[in-house]
Amino acid sequence: MFYLTYAPAPPLSEFVDYFWLFEGGQAARKERIVPSGTMELVVNLRDDEIRLYDREQKERQRRYSGAVLSGTYSRILVIDAMQHESMLGVHFKPGGAFPFLTVKASDLTDAHADLTDLWGRSARELRERLCSCNTFQERFHVMEEMLTARLRRSQRVHPAVPRSLNYLTVAGASVRDVAREVGICQRRLTKVFADQVGLSPKLFSRIYRFQRARFLADKTEEVVWAQLASNCGYFDQSHLINDFQEFAGLTPVEYRRRHQPDARLKSHHIALP
Repeated sequence: MFYLTYAPAPPLSEFVDYFWLFEGGQAARKERIVPSGTMELVVNLRDDEIRLYDREQKERQRRYSGAVLSGTYSRILVIDAMQHESMLGVHFKPGGAFPFLTVKASDLTDAHADLTDLWGRSARELRERLCSCNTFQERFHVMEEMLTARLRRSQRVHPAVPRSLNYLTVAGASVRDVAREVGICQRRLTKVFADQVGLSPKLFSRIYRFQRARFLADKTEEVVWAQLASNCGYFDQSHLINDFQEFAGLTPVEYRRRHQPDARLKSHHIALP
């Protein structure tokens, strides 16, 4: 089994955090994906199908084609890890997927779309080219080439969005303060931000804070939760616990016990027993 990542060159690097490739990572279990404030493009290189568990009917699987665009999550999603035999993905930066969409990012919040519904025939051609490649370098090159070509005719990013994202990653920044800094009214900022990122600025800020707390918890041998909550900008430890329960489905202590290192786990994934 191996897991590789690749950082694309400019101008794509402004919108894409990294490409990833999973080979032989399948596991006989379910995995929980926690919200990250980002969108993801995923291509199954083995089967022309991607399966996701329904959020409302827990044992029911929804089936999509082998190339899917995952919208920005505000809630947990459960997947079948047996399909990780050969998969390639694009992990966009927050708001970075918007130029490649044909709809608003808010139309895909907590949802998924077959890539053919967004890109038409070129989505099928992309998957076929990726499946015919012989090396991971070729696959990364094909994906980079396709996204760069689409970027040249993409939707325009509102200048307030990337500036707002920078401010919202600062602990304690309020949406009102951010709107004042970027020079538009709070209501207008909320709409534009949701259209292009897929979340309201307030919810994105909460998810970013949760992810920072989660990252520090993973990197700290002995966690003092009250101190970690303060370092991440939480009012108190109870707010930290609430966010872990909402975005991970676990208390912080349960998360630490459950989230064990596993090479078959991507970031933002938690193995379920």
